[in-house]
Amino acid sequence: MRRLGLSLATSLTLVASGAAVASEPPAVVVSIKPLHGLAAALMEGVGEPLLLLDGTASPHGYSLRPSEARALSEADLVFWVGPTLEAFLVQSLDSLADQATVVTALEVPGMHLREAREGGVWEGHDHDHHGDAHHEDDHHEDAQHDDDHHEDEHHEEAHHDDEHHEDAHHEDDHHEEEHAGHGAEDEDHHEHHEEHAEADAHHENHDDHHIDPHVWLDPHNAEAMAQALAQALIASDPDHAETYRSNLAALEASLEALDQQLEETLHPVMDRPFIVFHDAYIYLEAPYQLTAAGSITVSPDQRPGARRVAEIRDLVEDRGAVCIFAEPQFSPALIDSITEGSEIGSGVLDPLGSAIDKGPKAYHQILLEMAENLESCLTVSG
Repeated sequence: MRRLGLSLATSLTLVASGAAVASEPPAVVVSIKPLHGLAAALMEGVGEPLLLLDGTASPHGYSLRPSEARALSEADLVFWVGPTLEAFLVQSLDSLADQATVVTALEVPGMHLREAREGGVWEGHDHDHHGDAHHEDDHHEDAQHDDDHHEDEHHEEAHHDDEHHEDAHHEDDHHEEEHAGHGAEDEDHHEHHEEHAEADAHHENHDDHHIDPHVWLDPHNAEAMAQALAQALIASDPDHAETYRSNLAALEASLEALDQQLEETLHPVMDRPFIVFHDAYIYLEAPYQLTAAGSITVSPDQRPGARRVAEIRDLVEDRGAVCIFAEPQFSPALIDSITEGSEIGSGVLDPLGSAIDKGPKAYHQILLEMAENLESCLTVSG
């Protein structure tokens, strides 16, 4: 009995010792659900990242709760898009998560970045080189290149300097000043300044290069983000390196399959014009050659005036837009005011997946739901 007792005591000591040296999964904090889906897929079998923004909360005007601030202070790794989108996190990362490894999507190598568009009325994309829906990766990249070339005719590429952009902005200001000086009525003059203030707010909310921050809507960008995050996880938690590598390989394969699904769903409706609530979808439009005609508001933080609403109504008629899309994060009243008395269809696009459960499948479900909503509204209305 004494030997058994000694043996049991020795075994318990070894177990306790092993538990002490076994690595805990890293504490990972992620800003928005699409990115959380990628992180959860990479950490499957190891741990679960913490999501900051869930439900219908918008990153454009969010405030951290005390529990979320505490989680940031205890984080080993933080995954976010960048200051252009989650401005609420900038100071908190400096003050609370100064010891954490921060993966910023906008700075990840291999990302295809695109400029935010000026104003709320856009030119249509050129579809001549789109090709078959069942495209290969090289053909997909060629289609992106063709689209980029077309975009160059209207604005700069993301990696150029801001000189041309500033000149265009200056010309817009000059045009608006001329318009104001041509005997406009007081009400029009007031709305003119309302729209000008809205555009200024839009510029202040973007970084110096005016990059559109909704980068996760392109599955190829998701793959680049997943690779960077996997490297950060392995560096933080080498004991689970093989699991992270295996999960990354599975995630990359699923993202390639997702790309094919999106192509097959969106190809039949790529030439049907539509209006969105705000300019958040260029990373989905460009790779799949969709025809977005404009947005209701330049900045989701600014309510458009009566002048902008009238412009959108004219745009619907001029461009033959067949559907207008709301977002669950913002009031649908503006959509109703535009569609009232018209035959244009309406739908919902949710780039944050507010109604989708968080987890390792969330990223794919968010993009598939958006594609299905686009296809449904554009088919029925078209």
